[in-house]
Amino acid sequence: MNPIEALDRIKQLSAELEEHNYKYYVLASPSISDYDFDMKLKELSDLENAYPEYAFDDSPTKRVGGDITKEFINRKHNYPMLSLSNTYNKGEIISFHQRVLKGLENTVPEYVCELKYDGVAISLVYEHGKLKHAVTRGDGEKGDDVTNNVKTIRSVPLNLKGNFPDFFEIRGEIFMPHKAFNDLNQERLERGDAAFANPRNAAAGSLKMQDSKEVAKRKLDCYLYYVIGDQLPFSTHFESLNEAQKWGFKTSSFMARCKNTDEIDEFIQLWDKERKKLAFDIDGVVIKVNSYAQQQELGFTAKSPRWAIAYKFKAEQACTPLLSVSYQVGRTGAITPVANLEAVFLAGTTVKRASLHNEDIIKKLDIHENDWLYVEKGGEIIPKIVGVDLEKREKNAKPIAFLSQCPECGTELKRSEGEAAWYCPNEFECPPQIKGRIEHFISRKAMNIDSLGEGKLEILYDKGLVKNIDDLYVLKYKDLIGLEKSFESEGDQKNRIIRFREKTVENILKALEASKEVPFERVLFALGIRHVGETVAKTLAAYFKDLHHLMEANAEELINIPEIGPRIAESLVSYFSSKKNRAIIQALEAYGLQTTFVDNRPEGQNKAFEGLKVVVSGVFTNYKRDEIKSLIENAGGKNVSSISAQTDLLVAGENMGPAKKEKAVKLGIKIIDEDEFERLLNTSAE
Repeated sequence: MNPIEALDRIKQLSAELEEHNYKYYVLASPSISDYDFDMKLKELSDLENAYPEYAFDDSPTKRVGGDITKEFINRKHNYPMLSLSNTYNKGEIISFHQRVLKGLENTVPEYVCELKYDGVAISLVYEHGKLKHAVTRGDGEKGDDVTNNVKTIRSVPLNLKGNFPDFFEIRGEIFMPHKAFNDLNQERLERGDAAFANPRNAAAGSLKMQDSKEVAKRKLDCYLYYVIGDQLPFSTHFESLNEAQKWGFKTSSFMARCKNTDEIDEFIQLWDKERKKLAFDIDGVVIKVNSYAQQQELGFTAKSPRWAIAYKFKAEQACTPLLSVSYQVGRTGAITPVANLEAVFLAGTTVKRASLHNEDIIKKLDIHENDWLYVEKGGEIIPKIVGVDLEKREKNAKPIAFLSQCPECGTELKRSEGEAAWYCPNEFECPPQIKGRIEHFISRKAMNIDSLGEGKLEILYDKGLVKNIDDLYVLKYKDLIGLEKSFESEGDQKNRIIRFREKTVENILKALEASKEVPFERVLFALGIRHVGETVAKTLAAYFKDLHHLMEANAEELINIPEIGPRIAESLVSYFSSKKNRAIIQALEAYGLQTTFVDNRPEGQNKAFEGLKVVVSGVFTNYKRDEIKSLIENAGGKNVSSISAQTDLLVAGENMGPAKKEKAVKLGIKIIDEDEFERLLNTSAE
């Protein structure tokens, strides 16, 4: 066989194998035997070995793995990958529906109900019909590129067919079917390895394995449930998913279009019963507004879309004895009581501990010593105590008394008026508070000094090298090289030893130096001031421009800033009134950290929206709505979600709700269309 004939045969075999994959894994309607499929795959593999120049990245032979990934690249999502808000009863679904109606100016939407798969969220990026990237959710902005491992999943197409957009993303859930999970655990037990607790954990662990050949053996599966892109061929979510199946994707047939909350409830009740018959795990139902235009109109909060919500099935429960109550100290000094329980298997994992949150919860549940407690977990990771079996209570059992002194440093606890938690005020001497603040400071969304994770920080604290966040920046090579510590592991696992070798030390010092370029708003967030999260830190940085002006602000000035309430203002004033905190900040500034806000708007860019509160509504021709909002912010404006007397401007697109426009006219708010928006944006600074 000459090279031209080999190439033709490789193309023919690849097309046939992809078609058979589609019929078997997507349509569940195989047209050839497994033996015939394997023979074709072997022939293709032999040809690719003989003609390696024709072994393409999208070849069906990639399904069996073989690529080794030493380190998973962190890749930014083209569109934020947000999580869904949860709801647990029909009343909350009705509230969601009412919020949607309000956002759509009383236009009644159609909903799509789907199953909520219990697996690992994934985003697949396709260019010109070929799989380019597969990225995990991560923090919503960035995730890990696991493309090589996802290529081994037979239900994920490497090449598309039909009339698909040139560029789009499709999102879904990777999971391990029950049979594959049971087979895997049986193999592990026979080898003497620990079994996986549940299919979700097994799927997550499989997706991050370095050897894709091993991933291929795990028999993962994937349902796709959301198409996202700028040039989608359909106007509704339901149509897009049906078309996506024709392109080669495995989309669920367990979907329903619903006109009202009663129909949504019928779908939920049906699948609450039928889910036990499925070959995979689900933990609820997802409800989405069907129209893409209405989804755009409703928009997003900082964490989740306003046009979708997840209904979680009633959590599984178990009843187990309370052995004791211990207390944890957080980085802000908050004391959290924890119930130590007799081990009980619940929702796929063994539960030994559960948070009791605060003293009020203990009193509300009326927990006594040695009580039998009801524990709930369901699809959630963190178990919680929901009640007490009073029939099993011992006769002279005493109520659990909340402690009065810090369990770590012995300081008398305090509780502020209006707050549920007790606090240890000894912030500069209490070990968990010190370590917690430093851990927060180095975290990804703060200073992003990830080289100090995995127990290394604890070693530095134990050795007395780091007692405050500013101590990090005086660390030298000679301080770190050769440090080590053994960490005890649970069960039969060997103890883990962490050593500071040459490469480790170099990475730590490089990360510390790189953190000096982290922008001021993230430095402010990294300080760990109570109630100052990412969004508040950005608001404060943009308003005060530098840390010194913020430090001198009084409570009255702070409260006058939009989104800053009395609790945040009080926390800021208290933090900056501390001489120790000021000394730490002075040291950080001396070491070169950023304490001045940098306006990243291009030089000379028009500031036509400077100081204006702007509402963006409707669908636009040349922009996505989020792009318009971003341009408004870059031009000095502030986006607000609803029309009010404080609104300065309405940017109106097609299909905008008539009630919103009517309200703007009534209040005398200026209304501009897309053309006028562009004209303002492109006007010279003068």
